[in-house]
Amino acid sequence: MKPPTAVTTTTALFTPPTIKLPRFFRPWRKVHLGPLTVSPMGFGTWAWGNQLLWGYQQSMDTELQQVFNLALDNDINLFDTADSYGTGKLNGQSEKLLGKFINEFQGNTNDVVIATKFAAYPWRVTPNQFVNACKSSLDRLQIERIGIAQLHWSTANYAPLQERALWDGLVAMYEKGLVEAVGVSNYGPKQLLKIHDYLKERGVPLSSAQVQFSLLSMSEEQMEMKSVCDSLGIRVIAYSPLGLGMLTGKYTPAKLPRGPRGLLFRQIIPGVEPLLISLKEIAEKRGKSIPQVAINWCICKGTIPIPGVKSVKQARANLGALGWKLGPSELTQLEYAARDSSAKMIQNVFQTR
Repeated sequence: MKPPTAVTTTTALFTPPTIKLPRFFRPWRKVHLGPLTVSPMGFGTWAWGNQLLWGYQQSMDTELQQVFNLALDNDINLFDTADSYGTGKLNGQSEKLLGKFINEFQGNTNDVVIATKFAAYPWRVTPNQFVNACKSSLDRLQIERIGIAQLHWSTANYAPLQERALWDGLVAMYEKGLVEAVGVSNYGPKQLLKIHDYLKERGVPLSSAQVQFSLLSMSEEQMEMKSVCDSLGIRVIAYSPLGLGMLTGKYTPAKLPRGPRGLLFRQIIPGVEPLLISLKEIAEKRGKSIPQVAINWCICKGTIPIPGVKSVKQARANLGALGWKLGPSELTQLEYAARDSSAKMIQNVFQTR
């Protein structure tokens, strides 16, 4: 990482003081992800630059920087992003913001782990094009090496000939020392086994697999994916652990978010009442919030959840998912309620088998 610069950020927002515990008093331990050591929960930055789904405006950057600082102050060192995050002219904005925040943080950033994903655009058909994409991400992030380089999705379903270029691109990034570890995103169990074996033959360990994983997406395929990863020593990174917000308890059939999410929520929210009732019941008994319980479930299943954060309030709330664990009876209750709910999260269209 580049050394921090002496930059003082100004803000019009009042931020309550953060209670920082000495690291040896942290109520949770970091976990291994391939050769890396990361917090048991990371922060997702899909919203940082996305105007269509998340209503991003550049006026939000000051608070996003506060979110980043709050994370590091509380030992959260894993940030997930992608070279495609950011709509229109803001493409790559998420990486740019992370680079800026790393440079301007008033403290040590040496253990920050950036996990970025590379889009399988149809014009990226050679390994060297993926290497160039990696170098562009390094420029935006203003760092020397990426923590985890991930393929954003597989092209096996619609452009199988391109798939080998993706894999060879990961190999090239790793061999050139541009990345510390490699992973995949939106791969199903069968395709995961194929890329794992291919990379192993090339001497490149597959460290992570990022999938949609939550109480709303407990499909047989997702649970099979988790089992395969466990057997191969691959760490599962759980994206959308709150189901795009459906597991926050904020929304009802009569109260939906604006924009495209509202259309999706209208289809699913009425059918997840049993799950939301169980989440609320456990949250009240535990003195926790519904999102904290939902995120903790992901941690208890051995995954690293990466809930998206747009505000200091969200970031502070997410930190409450750490330092405790649901009991066996609570896990059973939640999973029974999830299976008893008639609606499930729609599978990502790019997910392979």
